[in-house]
Amino acid sequence: MHQKNRRLLFALLILTVTLAIASCDRKAVYSHYVSTPIDGWDSSDELTFTISPIPADGAYEEHVGLRINRAYPFQGLTLIVKQQVFPAGETHTDTLEANLIDHEGNIRGQGINYFQYTIPLRKISLHAKDSMSVSIRHHMRRETLPGIGDIGFTLLRLHQVPAGINAQENKQQEGEAPQ
Repeated sequence: MHQKNRRLLFALLILTVTLAIASCDRKAVYSHYVSTPIDGWDSSDELTFTISPIPADGAYEEHVGLRINRAYPFQGLTLIVKQQVFPAGETHTDTLEANLIDHEGNIRGQGINYFQYTIPLRKISLHAKDSMSVSIRHHMRRETLPGIGDIGFTLLRLHQVPAGINAQENKQQEGEAPQ
């Protein structure tokens, strides 16, 4: 009986670990970082992220990631984020303002030598097979910014839109009665 309980516990442990590994970061549809030049990120250097076609309709959340070191000379950072959704051709341009260092000089990010920040951008509704192009550049008075190591873009799936909902919404917007 004792050996049977051990086998059962072992099987439950394996199942738990397998489920934990399988569920890790399932919501992230896209996450990628691009390194900036070591001598500084120039305001004319747009960093581009290309997101392959999305597998399913749904609500998504976008985040910009940032890694800085102690050479970064300012308390805040202003970013211009331009995104295009294909095939619809929708274009969104957002200005993000991030407070990175408080008034006492304490860095708000997480880390030791490089400090990580995740800045929420927007929630967006995407359709299956939509793809995106996202470009990010800084909008600071100083032309070249030292101390920024990497810029990233992450697209998280919040939930799936049930099949048929978008078609019904489109018909309602066009004045037709849904079926």
